[in-house]
Amino acid sequence: MRKSFKLQDLDCANCAAKMEDAIAKIDGVDKATVSFMTQKLTLVADDSRFNDIVDEAQRICAKYEPDCVILR
Repeated sequence: MRKSFKLQDLDCANCAAKMEDAIAKIDGVDKATVSFMTQKLTLVADDSRFNDIVDEAQRICAKYEPDCVILR
């Protein structure tokens, strides 16, 4: 499944790059892109675990940017 999400309160381009790297390493993720310019997360991931993967991605985002939220 491929889906894009708006990121709220993403304030750091370096943090966005770190988030992208960490999210791409989640089991079941084929591709992850975090764009600081458009404030979007695009995920290509396993359909059966998609919601769990988004939950894990939210935890990763909060680790680097405590105020950043993935809007679903």
